[in-house]
Amino acid sequence: MTTETASALYVGRVRHLRFRPRRHKLAYRVFWMLLDLDEIDSLARRLRVFSRNRFNLYAFRDADYGDRSGAPLRPQIEALLREAGLDPDGGPIRLLTMPRILGYAFNPLSTWFCHSRDGRLMAIVYEVHNTFGETHSYVSRVVETDGLVEQEAPKRFHVSPFMHLAMDYRFAVVPPSATMSVAIDGSDAEGRLIAATMSGERQPLSDRALLGLLASHPLLTLKVTLAIHWHALRLVLKRIPLVRHSPPLQPNVTLGHPRPARDGGHL
Repeated sequence: MTTETASALYVGRVRHLRFRPRRHKLAYRVFWMLLDLDEIDSLARRLRVFSRNRFNLYAFRDADYGDRSGAPLRPQIEALLREAGLDPDGGPIRLLTMPRILGYAFNPLSTWFCHSRDGRLMAIVYEVHNTFGETHSYVSRVVETDGLVEQEAPKRFHVSPFMHLAMDYRFAVVPPSATMSVAIDGSDAEGRLIAATMSGERQPLSDRALLGLLASHPLLTLKVTLAIHWHALRLVLKRIPLVRHSPPLQPNVTLGHPRPARDGGHL
């Protein structure tokens, strides 16, 4: 038995393509939870294999997000929206992320979809985590859209030891509905350098679905971490130059903005 909620599962793929100085690509199956902040506690009560702030097959831990203090997340995200010049009114805030699986989690990107009370998507927060234990958020308001949200921001956070900071990001997002996708195009002074896409199809969030994903995507979050290091080794073998790790900026938030009229497409 399932109960209709805004929260859901999205099952799909991550793809990543590097264009220079040598081409490199990866693709793997993955799934995410879309969690409405106001529904997490009720989900934890309803689902046997999902918990909040305690061990289970699947878990959501507040301290994995925001400033990692474990403090309430809604005020933290609303503070970021105010920094972007927005006035949150208590509308739904939904997080697209990979949960902890058997106690382990690593999310290169967690995406917050912030709505007004009338249901309009007002902003997106891209919360980026690197393997050095650091985090940074890119925040951008959303203008009227035909279903595709296009935004951009300067890169201000060290993610990979194979890419420098002198880059700009372009985001092309299909907000979660029957499907979702988040595409990130990274460019430097020489042009397009990387293209990354995560996309998936919606499934109801239930114990049965979660157990099925445990079988079809075993130890997913650990496999993501292992895949990052495996592909880093492959980049070393391809003699991609290493870039010195830049310390994180303070405050650890960058304001983006909607993209102007389309200038040649998106991912």
